[in-house]
Amino acid sequence: MANRERNKKMLLELVKQPDNSRCADCGAPDPDWACCKLGVFVCLNCSGIHRSLSNRIKSIRLDFWEDKLVEFMKSNGNASAQALYEKAVPPYYYQPQQNDCKVLREQWICAKYERMEFTGETKYPPLSYTTGFYEGMLWKKGKENTQFLKRKFVLSEREFTLTYYNKENESKGPKAVIAIKDLNATFQPEKINHPHGLQITYQDTDHTRNLYVYHDSPEEIVTWYNAIRATRYAYLKTAYPTGSDVELIPKITRNYLKEGYMEKTGPMQKEPFKKRWCILDSQNRKLFYFKGQLDAKELGAIFIGTERNGYSVKECDPQHARGNKWKYGVTVETPEREFVFMCEQEHEQMEWLAALRNVLSRPMAPQDYTIEANIKYKR
Repeated sequence: MANRERNKKMLLELVKQPDNSRCADCGAPDPDWACCKLGVFVCLNCSGIHRSLSNRIKSIRLDFWEDKLVEFMKSNGNASAQALYEKAVPPYYYQPQQNDCKVLREQWICAKYERMEFTGETKYPPLSYTTGFYEGMLWKKGKENTQFLKRKFVLSEREFTLTYYNKENESKGPKAVIAIKDLNATFQPEKINHPHGLQITYQDTDHTRNLYVYHDSPEEIVTWYNAIRATRYAYLKTAYPTGSDVELIPKITRNYLKEGYMEKTGPMQKEPFKKRWCILDSQNRKLFYFKGQLDAKELGAIFIGTERNGYSVKECDPQHARGNKWKYGVTVETPEREFVFMCEQEHEQMEWLAALRNVLSRPMAPQDYTIEANIKYKR
C-alpha cells in the first residue's frame, strides 16, 4: 500500500525542481496539479484544459498518489515532455503565457499533445502556418455597424500581404490589400464579445485602421493567428537580415500595454469632455483614441517620447474644462500641446500613469523619430 505522506513529500520535491517549478504549458509559477498521462506539472487553469481533453489530472497536495504513479512522474517531468512535444516549435509560433486567453492556451496544448505538431515528425500534409499561403472565410465586423459578415481572406508570404474580399466573387477585386509591413494581430475575445476574436491593426495612409474578425472554430482562428505571425516573421527576416530571433520575435505581433475608456477634452482644454476608447501601443510609442472600442478608424494618436525630448505625464485636476463625469485626471504633455484625459476610477488613473511612464522611461530608437515626425496634432 502506498505511503500517502511519503509520496506527497516526493511530489512536492519534484515540483520544486527548476524544470517543474513552472507550468509545462503556460509557465505559471508553482504548479499544483499534474497530468498523469503525460507526466507533466501544470497550473490550475491548464489542468482544466487537460481534463476537458480526457487527460487524467491529479492534485499534488490533495489527491492520493499510488507508488507507481509517483515513479512515472519522477521518470518524466516537464523537461522530458518538452524535449519530445516541443522539439520543433517554429520560432514564430506563439507560445501563450499564463495571462493569455483560454483559446490560445487550449490550442497550444492541443497542438502539442493531441496533434503532435512540434515533434519534428509531421511532414505531410504541411501545416497551414508553414506553407507561406493561407486562405479561408472569417466573420468580419462591418466598418459602420456592429454586424459580422463572412468574408474571404487570403494571406500571402510571397507578396507580404493580407487581402480580403467583400463578396465571394473575386472577379470584382479585393476590398483591401493590407501590407504585412505594419500589420499587428491581437486576440481580443472580451472586446469582440466572441471567444475566438482577433483584432487586426494596420496602417492606411495617415491613419491606423482596425479589422475585427472571428471564426467559429478555435483551431482555425489560432491557425490564422500563427499564419499571420509566420508571414510577419518572414517579412522581418527580409527587412532586418542581420537581426537575431531574440530581436525579431518580439516585433512579430504584440499585445497592447493598456486599453480602456477615458474622457478627453480638446486642444484648448475648455471643450466638453467626450468618452473615448484609448489604446497604448508601447512598441510604436503611440496612444490612440477612438470613439468606440470597435471603431475601424482612429480619431487621433499621441506620440509618447521621453522627458529628454519634451514629453511628460502627470496627474491633473483641470480647472476650466466642462462636461467631465469622471474626476481622475491624466495629462500627457508633448512639445506641441497638452492632452487632458479623465478616468472613472482612481486605480485606472494610476494604471494609465504607470503604463505611460513605462513608455516614457524607454530610450527612443532611430525608427521612433520617424513615427514621431509623421504624427500631426490638431490645434
